[in-house]
Amino acid sequence: MAHLSQRRSENISGDFFVDSTCIDCDTCRWMTPEVFYRENGQSAVHHQPANEEERLRSLQALLACPTASIGTVEKPKDIKDAQLSFPIPIAENVYHCGYHAENSFGAASYLIVRPEGNILVDSPRFTPPLVKRIEELGGVRYLYLTHKDDVADHQKYHDHFGCDRILHEDEITAGTRNVEIQLTGTEPNQLAPDLLIIPVPGHTKGHTVLLYNNKFLFTGDHLAWSDELNQLIAFRRVCWYSWPELIESMGRLANYSFEWVLPGHGRRHHADTETMQQQMQQCLQWMRSR
Repeated sequence: MAHLSQRRSENISGDFFVDSTCIDCDTCRWMTPEVFYRENGQSAVHHQPANEEERLRSLQALLACPTASIGTVEKPKDIKDAQLSFPIPIAENVYHCGYHAENSFGAASYLIVRPEGNILVDSPRFTPPLVKRIEELGGVRYLYLTHKDDVADHQKYHDHFGCDRILHEDEITAGTRNVEIQLTGTEPNQLAPDLLIIPVPGHTKGHTVLLYNNKFLFTGDHLAWSDELNQLIAFRRVCWYSWPELIESMGRLANYSFEWVLPGHGRRHHADTETMQQQMQQCLQWMRSR
Protein backbone atom coordinates (compact mmCIF):
# COMPACT_ATOMS: atom_id res chain seq x y z
CA MET A 1 0.00 0.00 0.00
CA ALA A 2 1.06 3.58 -0.58
CA HIS A 3 2.16 5.51 2.50
CA LEU A 4 0.69 8.90 3.31
CA SER A 5 3.99 9.87 4.91
CA GLN A 6 5.64 9.44 1.48
CA ARG A 7 2.99 11.39 -0.41
CA ARG A 8 4.61 13.42 -3.18
CA SER A 9 4.31 17.18 -2.90
CA GLU A 10 3.27 17.32 -6.57
CA ASN A 11 -0.13 15.77 -5.72
CA ILE A 12 -3.11 18.08 -5.56
CA SER A 13 -4.82 17.97 -2.17
CA GLY A 14 -7.57 15.40 -1.72
CA ASP A 15 -8.19 11.69 -1.21
CA PHE A 16 -6.07 10.10 -3.98
CA PHE A 17 -2.30 10.49 -4.00
CA VAL A 18 0.91 8.93 -5.37
CA ASP A 19 3.84 8.31 -3.07
CA SER A 20 7.58 8.44 -3.72
CA THR A 21 7.89 4.70 -4.51
CA CYS A 22 6.53 5.37 -8.04
CA ILE A 23 8.80 3.88 -10.73
CA ASP A 24 7.41 6.09 -13.54
CA CYS A 25 6.00 3.12 -15.49
CA ASP A 26 3.18 5.28 -16.91
CA THR A 27 0.39 2.80 -16.05
CA CYS A 28 -1.86 5.16 -14.12
CA ARG A 29 -1.32 7.99 -16.60
CA TRP A 30 -2.59 6.07 -19.62
CA MET A 31 -5.32 4.29 -17.67
CA THR A 32 -6.72 7.43 -16.02
CA PRO A 33 -5.18 10.53 -17.62
CA GLU A 34 -7.89 12.79 -16.26
CA VAL A 35 -6.56 12.17 -12.73
CA PHE A 36 -2.85 11.28 -13.01
CA TYR A 37 0.02 13.11 -14.71
CA ARG A 38 3.82 13.15 -14.76
CA GLU A 39 5.73 15.73 -12.78
CA ASN A 40 9.45 15.67 -11.95
CA GLY A 41 9.98 12.13 -13.18
CA GLN A 42 7.13 10.41 -11.35
CA SER A 43 3.35 10.23 -11.39
CA ALA A 44 1.11 12.43 -9.26
CA VAL A 45 -2.56 13.41 -8.97
CA HIS A 46 -3.46 16.61 -10.79
CA HIS A 47 -7.24 16.27 -10.53
CA GLN A 48 -9.25 14.45 -7.87
CA PRO A 49 -12.06 12.23 -9.21
CA ALA A 50 -15.16 14.34 -9.74
CA ASN A 51 -17.75 11.60 -10.36
CA GLU A 52 -18.32 7.85 -9.99
CA GLU A 53 -16.75 6.99 -13.34
CA GLU A 54 -13.55 8.91 -12.58
CA ARG A 55 -13.42 7.33 -9.14
CA LEU A 56 -13.77 3.82 -10.57
CA ARG A 57 -11.03 4.51 -13.14
CA SER A 58 -8.79 5.87 -10.37
CA LEU A 59 -9.33 2.75 -8.28
CA GLN A 60 -8.56 0.62 -11.34
CA ALA A 61 -5.27 2.48 -11.70
CA LEU A 62 -4.60 2.00 -7.98
CA LEU A 63 -5.05 -1.77 -8.34
CA ALA A 64 -3.04 -1.92 -11.57
CA CYS A 65 -0.07 0.01 -10.16
CA PRO A 66 2.85 -2.47 -10.03
CA THR A 67 4.45 -0.90 -6.95
CA ALA A 68 1.30 -0.05 -4.94
CA SER A 69 2.37 3.59 -5.13
CA ILE A 70 -1.20 4.95 -5.37
CA GLY A 71 -3.20 5.41 -2.21
CA THR A 72 -6.24 7.08 -0.67
CA VAL A 73 -6.46 9.01 2.57
CA GLU A 74 -9.74 7.27 3.44
CA LYS A 75 -10.03 3.49 3.11
CA PRO A 76 -12.01 2.94 -0.12
CA LYS A 77 -15.29 1.17 0.64
CA ASP A 78 -15.88 0.55 -3.06
CA ILE A 79 -12.60 -1.21 -3.79
CA LYS A 80 -14.42 -4.49 -4.48
CA ASP A 81 -16.31 -2.83 -7.33
CA ALA A 82 -12.97 -1.96 -8.90
CA GLN A 83 -11.67 -5.50 -8.37
CA LEU A 84 -14.75 -6.94 -10.10
CA SER A 85 -14.24 -4.61 -13.07
CA PHE A 86 -11.09 -6.51 -14.14
CA PRO A 87 -10.31 -7.61 -16.71
CA ILE A 88 -11.47 -4.41 -18.41
CA PRO A 89 -13.09 -4.79 -21.87
CA ILE A 90 -11.17 -3.10 -24.70
CA ALA A 91 -13.06 -4.24 -27.78
CA GLU A 92 -15.05 -7.34 -28.70
CA ASN A 93 -13.60 -10.24 -26.71
CA VAL A 94 -10.27 -8.61 -25.78
CA TYR A 95 -9.58 -7.37 -22.25
CA HIS A 96 -6.93 -5.51 -20.26
CA CYS A 97 -6.02 -7.59 -17.21
CA GLY A 98 -4.68 -4.81 -14.98
CA TYR A 99 -2.65 -5.84 -11.92
CA HIS A 100 0.67 -4.96 -13.57
CA ALA A 101 3.81 -6.57 -12.15
CA GLU A 102 6.83 -4.68 -10.85
CA ASN A 103 9.27 -7.26 -12.22
CA SER A 104 7.84 -6.54 -15.69
CA PHE A 105 8.28 -2.79 -15.01
CA GLY A 106 4.53 -2.33 -15.12
CA ALA A 107 3.89 -3.97 -18.50
CA ALA A 108 0.26 -4.47 -19.51
CA SER A 109 -1.22 -7.94 -19.92
CA TYR A 110 -4.27 -8.90 -21.99
CA LEU A 111 -6.86 -11.66 -22.15
CA ILE A 112 -8.44 -12.96 -25.36
CA VAL A 113 -11.67 -14.86 -24.63
CA ARG A 114 -12.40 -17.41 -27.34
CA PRO A 115 -14.42 -20.68 -27.57
CA GLU A 116 -11.31 -22.64 -28.56
CA GLY A 117 -9.55 -21.58 -25.37
CA ASN A 118 -8.56 -18.26 -23.85
CA ILE A 119 -5.17 -16.64 -24.44
CA LEU A 120 -3.38 -14.70 -21.71
CA VAL A 121 -0.92 -12.32 -23.37
CA ASP A 122 2.07 -11.69 -21.10
CA SER A 123 1.72 -12.21 -17.38
CA PRO A 124 0.01 -9.94 -14.87
CA ARG A 125 0.45 -10.30 -11.13
CA PHE A 126 -1.08 -13.50 -9.79
CA THR A 127 -3.73 -12.04 -7.52
CA PRO A 128 -6.91 -13.81 -6.29
CA PRO A 129 -9.52 -11.30 -7.54
CA LEU A 130 -8.11 -11.39 -11.08
CA VAL A 131 -7.63 -15.17 -11.07
CA LYS A 132 -11.25 -15.66 -10.00
CA ARG A 133 -12.52 -13.42 -12.79
CA ILE A 134 -10.39 -15.25 -15.37
CA GLU A 135 -11.82 -18.53 -14.09
CA GLU A 136 -15.32 -17.14 -14.63
CA LEU A 137 -14.38 -16.19 -18.19
CA GLY A 138 -13.17 -19.71 -19.00
CA GLY A 139 -9.64 -19.97 -17.66
CA VAL A 140 -6.45 -19.93 -19.74
CA ARG A 141 -5.50 -22.33 -22.55
CA TYR A 142 -2.27 -20.59 -23.61
CA LEU A 143 -0.06 -18.08 -21.83
CA TYR A 144 1.69 -16.33 -24.70
CA LEU A 145 4.83 -14.40 -23.69
CA THR A 146 6.11 -11.76 -26.11
CA HIS A 147 9.63 -11.77 -24.66
CA LYS A 148 11.65 -12.43 -21.53
CA ASP A 149 11.02 -9.08 -19.81
CA ASP A 150 7.28 -9.48 -19.25
CA VAL A 151 6.93 -13.01 -17.88
CA ALA A 152 6.14 -11.96 -14.26
CA ASP A 153 4.07 -14.70 -12.51
CA HIS A 154 3.93 -17.07 -15.51
CA GLN A 155 4.72 -20.12 -13.37
CA LYS A 156 1.83 -19.45 -10.99
CA TYR A 157 -0.60 -19.08 -13.88
CA HIS A 158 0.68 -22.30 -15.43
CA ASP A 159 0.36 -24.18 -12.15
CA HIS A 160 -3.15 -22.88 -11.49
CA PHE A 161 -4.71 -23.14 -14.96
CA GLY A 162 -2.57 -25.89 -16.48
CA CYS A 163 -2.00 -23.64 -19.49
CA ASP A 164 0.74 -24.15 -22.05
CA ARG A 165 3.23 -21.29 -22.10
CA ILE A 166 4.65 -19.99 -25.37
CA LEU A 167 8.00 -18.19 -25.66
CA HIS A 168 10.73 -18.01 -28.29
CA GLU A 169 13.80 -20.12 -27.47
CA ASP A 170 16.06 -17.05 -27.73
CA GLU A 171 14.15 -15.56 -24.77
CA ILE A 172 14.48 -18.57 -22.48
CA THR A 173 16.17 -17.92 -19.14
CA ALA A 174 16.60 -19.97 -15.98
CA GLY A 175 13.15 -18.88 -14.88
CA THR A 176 11.43 -19.95 -18.10
CA ARG A 177 13.36 -23.07 -19.12
CA ASN A 178 10.26 -25.24 -18.49
CA VAL A 179 8.05 -23.32 -20.93
CA GLU A 180 5.98 -25.89 -22.84
CA ILE A 181 6.09 -24.40 -26.35
CA GLN A 182 9.45 -22.92 -27.34
CA LEU A 183 9.37 -21.18 -30.71
CA THR A 184 12.32 -21.30 -33.08
CA GLY A 185 13.54 -19.36 -36.09
CA THR A 186 12.21 -16.20 -37.69
CA GLU A 187 9.23 -17.51 -39.67
CA PRO A 188 5.65 -16.76 -38.55
CA ASN A 189 3.92 -19.50 -36.56
CA GLN A 190 0.21 -20.15 -37.14
CA LEU A 191 -0.84 -21.27 -33.66
CA ALA A 192 -4.52 -21.45 -34.74
CA PRO A 193 -6.52 -20.10 -37.70
CA ASP A 194 -7.09 -16.85 -35.77
CA LEU A 195 -3.70 -16.65 -34.04
CA LEU A 196 -0.44 -15.79 -35.81
CA ILE A 197 2.83 -15.37 -33.93
CA ILE A 198 5.29 -13.13 -35.80
CA PRO A 199 8.99 -12.98 -34.81
CA VAL A 200 10.24 -9.40 -34.56
CA PRO A 201 13.87 -9.49 -33.34
CA GLY A 202 15.26 -6.15 -32.28
CA HIS A 203 14.16 -5.09 -28.82
CA THR A 204 15.41 -8.52 -27.77
CA LYS A 205 16.68 -11.32 -29.96
CA GLY A 206 13.62 -13.55 -29.74
CA HIS A 207 10.85 -10.99 -29.35
CA THR A 208 7.58 -11.95 -31.05
CA VAL A 209 4.17 -10.31 -31.50
CA LEU A 210 0.72 -11.90 -31.70
CA LEU A 211 -1.83 -11.07 -34.39
CA TYR A 212 -5.36 -12.11 -33.49
CA ASN A 213 -8.12 -12.24 -36.12
CA ASN A 214 -6.08 -9.94 -38.41
CA LYS A 215 -7.30 -7.13 -36.18
CA PHE A 216 -5.62 -7.08 -32.77
CA LEU A 217 -1.81 -6.88 -32.62
CA PHE A 218 -0.25 -7.56 -29.22
CA THR A 219 3.17 -5.95 -29.47
CA GLY A 220 5.00 -6.34 -26.15
CA ASP A 221 7.87 -3.84 -26.25
CA HIS A 222 8.14 -3.78 -30.06
CA LEU A 223 5.59 -1.13 -31.09
CA ALA A 224 3.42 1.44 -29.29
CA TRP A 225 1.69 4.77 -29.73
CA SER A 226 3.34 7.95 -28.51
CA ASP A 227 0.99 10.75 -27.46
CA GLU A 228 3.96 13.09 -27.37
CA LEU A 229 4.94 12.45 -31.01
CA ASN A 230 1.40 11.60 -32.15
CA GLN A 231 2.58 8.51 -34.02
CA LEU A 232 3.55 4.87 -33.67
CA ILE A 233 7.06 4.34 -32.34
CA ALA A 234 9.65 1.78 -31.32
CA PHE A 235 11.78 2.29 -28.21
CA ARG A 236 15.28 3.32 -29.30
CA ARG A 237 16.67 3.96 -25.81
CA VAL A 238 15.62 0.54 -24.54
CA CYS A 239 16.50 -1.49 -27.61
CA TRP A 240 18.55 -4.21 -25.91
CA TYR A 241 19.53 -6.30 -28.94
CA SER A 242 19.72 -4.53 -32.33
CA TRP A 243 18.15 -1.32 -33.66
CA PRO A 244 18.89 -2.22 -37.33
CA GLU A 245 17.19 -5.60 -36.86
CA LEU A 246 14.28 -3.91 -35.14
CA ILE A 247 13.84 -1.68 -38.20
CA GLU A 248 13.89 -4.73 -40.48
CA SER A 249 11.36 -6.48 -38.25
CA MET A 250 9.11 -3.43 -38.30
CA GLY A 251 9.30 -3.37 -42.09
CA ARG A 252 8.08 -6.98 -42.28
CA LEU A 253 5.35 -6.28 -39.74
CA ALA A 254 4.11 -3.38 -41.87
CA ASN A 255 3.00 -5.91 -44.49
CA TYR A 256 0.28 -7.21 -42.17
CA SER A 257 -3.17 -5.70 -41.69
CA PHE A 258 -4.49 -4.84 -38.22
CA GLU A 259 -6.59 -2.21 -36.48
CA TRP A 260 -5.33 -2.33 -32.89
CA VAL A 261 -1.86 -1.94 -31.39
CA LEU A 262 -1.92 -3.30 -27.84
CA PRO A 263 1.54 -2.93 -26.27
CA GLY A 264 3.09 -4.03 -23.01
CA HIS A 265 4.67 -0.60 -22.61
CA GLY A 266 3.47 2.59 -24.22
CA ARG A 267 0.00 3.63 -25.28
CA ARG A 268 -2.48 1.49 -27.20
CA HIS A 269 -3.82 2.69 -30.54
CA HIS A 270 -6.84 2.01 -32.75
CA ALA A 271 -7.36 3.04 -36.37
CA ASP A 272 -8.87 1.56 -39.53
CA THR A 273 -6.62 -0.74 -41.53
CA GLU A 274 -5.69 1.79 -44.19
CA THR A 275 -4.81 4.47 -41.64
CA MET A 276 -2.80 1.99 -39.59
CA GLN A 277 -0.76 0.98 -42.63
CA GLN A 278 0.02 4.63 -43.33
CA GLN A 279 1.04 5.10 -39.71
CA MET A 280 3.31 2.08 -39.90
CA GLN A 281 5.10 3.64 -42.86
CA GLN A 282 5.45 6.87 -40.89
CA CYS A 283 6.89 4.87 -38.00
CA LEU A 284 9.43 3.26 -40.33
CA GLN A 285 10.52 6.61 -41.73
CA TRP A 286 10.94 7.93 -38.21
CA MET A 287 12.97 4.88 -37.13
CA ARG A 288 15.31 5.14 -40.12
CA SER A 289 16.04 8.75 -39.21
CA ARG A 290 17.10 7.92 -35.68
